[in-house]
Amino acid sequence: MTELDPDVASYLAARQQYWTPMYEVGVEASRTMMESLPRVAAPEMHSVEDRTLPGPHGTIPVRIYRPREAAILPAMLYFHGGALVIGSIESFDSMARFLADATGAMVVSVDYRLAPEFPYPVASEEAFAATRWVIEHAAELGTDPHRVAVAGDSAGATLAAGVALRARDERSTMPAFQLLIYPGIDRSLDWPSVREFADGPIVTAGDIPWSMNMYLGDDPSRDSPYAVPSLADDLSGLPPAIVVTASHDVARDGAEDYGRRLRDAGVQTALLRYPGVAHGFLMHADSHARARLALAEIGGIARAKFD
Repeated sequence: MTELDPDVASYLAARQQYWTPMYEVGVEASRTMMESLPRVAAPEMHSVEDRTLPGPHGTIPVRIYRPREAAILPAMLYFHGGALVIGSIESFDSMARFLADATGAMVVSVDYRLAPEFPYPVASEEAFAATRWVIEHAAELGTDPHRVAVAGDSAGATLAAGVALRARDERSTMPAFQLLIYPGIDRSLDWPSVREFADGPIVTAGDIPWSMNMYLGDDPSRDSPYAVPSLADDLSGLPPAIVVTASHDVARDGAEDYGRRLRDAGVQTALLRYPGVAHGFLMHADSHARARLALAEIGGIARAKFD
């Protein structure tokens, strides 16, 4: 097995007190841990704007990052990670800035409602509604409706994949592409990566059923592909995809299988595995050289897809 990158190993050792498994400490303690993580240095933006969008369950707070001044910018809906239970536009502010800087796109970070207070389909419907609103109001925002992508990390990537599936099924304007960063794409505990990294780092095998049950309930037979994209029988006709995985991550094998299925269905897919890194590594591009390299590569591919 590839060893942990020295930057990652050093970070994990220094932050060990923050990473108690979510399923052991529960919802409120996990949220407190996430929101108390030290903020990292991230790129300055030309402008940052907080606003609300209309949604099916009330208004949806968003934060809009413009990395540079331009009459028209491509746009990227960003759904933050956190197992659909924790996280916010505040705790993922740096990640949104990293993505805006790397891709050159206006990033619209969506503060969707969290489980267990708001179980499925709330977050999934809010992700889709925010995407539709940005596409329909592209001129107001200074973007092009045909250059609007969806992106997310971890659970947020699952939301992004679900948006792409629903857009195809409803024959609405498709996202330009989908950027899926270490997505938790299914409930399965049978992948080799789940067994290999059952105790982490960062995400453990026990966190998977805990978080899935919080959002979806404990009966997998009721799951929808919009919430569990691996359940979709047909992946053809979806937007191009960039699927990013980390070598030391329980989510690795399920995400890579989804990427291969996209390719097999004729979807142009870049499948990028980064060695020596763990779940969430891109959030630490201030201190992880490999994260900076990954963002440069991801950003280059995204810019090409926007053109």
